[in-house]
Amino acid sequence: MEIIIRSARIIDTGSAFHNQVKDILISNGKIKKIGAKLPNTSKAKEVKADNLHVSLGWFDLNTYLADPGYEQKETIESGCAAAAFGGFTHICCMPNTQPVTQTKAQIEYVLRKSADEIVNVHPLGAVSENTEGHNLAEMYDMYGAGAVAFSDGIKASANAGMVERALLYVKAFDGLIMNHPEEKSISKNGAMNEGVTSTKLGLPGAPALAEEIAVNRDLYILEYTESKLHLLDISLKRSVELIRISKKKGLKISSSVNAYNLVLDETAVANYNTNCKVNPHLRSKEDIAALIKGIADGTIDTITSAHQPHDEECKNLEFDKADFGMIGLETCFALANTVLKGKVELTKIIAAISNNPRRVLGLENKIEEGAEADLTLFNPELKWTFSVSEIKSKSKNTPFVGTNFVGKALGVINKGKIQLN
Repeated sequence: MEIIIRSARIIDTGSAFHNQVKDILISNGKIKKIGAKLPNTSKAKEVKADNLHVSLGWFDLNTYLADPGYEQKETIESGCAAAAFGGFTHICCMPNTQPVTQTKAQIEYVLRKSADEIVNVHPLGAVSENTEGHNLAEMYDMYGAGAVAFSDGIKASANAGMVERALLYVKAFDGLIMNHPEEKSISKNGAMNEGVTSTKLGLPGAPALAEEIAVNRDLYILEYTESKLHLLDISLKRSVELIRISKKKGLKISSSVNAYNLVLDETAVANYNTNCKVNPHLRSKEDIAALIKGIADGTIDTITSAHQPHDEECKNLEFDKADFGMIGLETCFALANTVLKGKVELTKIIAAISNNPRRVLGLENKIEEGAEADLTLFNPELKWTFSVSEIKSKSKNTPFVGTNFVGKALGVINKGKIQLN
């Protein structure tokens, strides 16, 4: 199959064609030629669109797929459909399934089941057995089977010794630990950010201190072990400051922020909308400003979806009883682009969802002749309104239906396949 992308502005800082408007000829899944007004001599499928931009395929480091075990919420197939609609050609799936992804066979299950999808699904293996934080899981076996990194997902480790052992263990094969920073003994049963809003609503609040202490602890342990760490779900001004200091020290630290934490503050919970019950919690406007600054100056490396699907039985409850999380693959770029426009240049926004996640995992690529055609097509200026019909996930837990966005994925090309929205 041959495809010609016509007159697309290439956004890829690693490419010699960055910020140039070019045609791209794709043949048998590879970029055959990049140039101006390429001839169509083989009846190739032509892709054209107003204000067409192309980047490396977008890459999400923080997706919950719920498969196996919770297929009523999401399957690998439906998660890939949501990812492709949102412009992602790669997603990392968290191990919080039933059973937990903690063996070679379970890593192989994810890879085998997703093999024919247009989206590459990269399994993350559990750090600890059953993500319980007591004993290390068989990380080396999972690494050999194809796990790209290791995390206990939303189950933050309460055990500093476990974090130390994990960071030391993965050094033998240059592995990466990805932690959700939260000190559970402090956050306890907090349903939202502790503050004036939680007090007014009469909801139990989780102090910001719970994240700040965990970030500080993990950075100290990282400095001691001289290993590699990625901090997921950063949501606070103080967390950004701590990571900035550690980067200046030269530690092997990277971090990500979820798109919803750039858009919604704690007041979004005021009407008890359980789709706004998330972890990390929605924070203050001051925190949001610090997160945006962190993206602009490179302190925060990646923007993630934190796609966490839940069915009605888990969300249509009293606020303090509902599960944490919202879906986000379909809206991640649109959310980030809309709020960051005029504050962060487009190149940095795209790097945070394409180049930087690859760098974090050591899977770097670039748009050049001879490379795999792993691309996202998008229009960063397109105005559109998110509707229920555009939810490809099996779950519908999002507060953004009816929201007006600027910027949309138009399609993806990967594995010799093309899907246009």
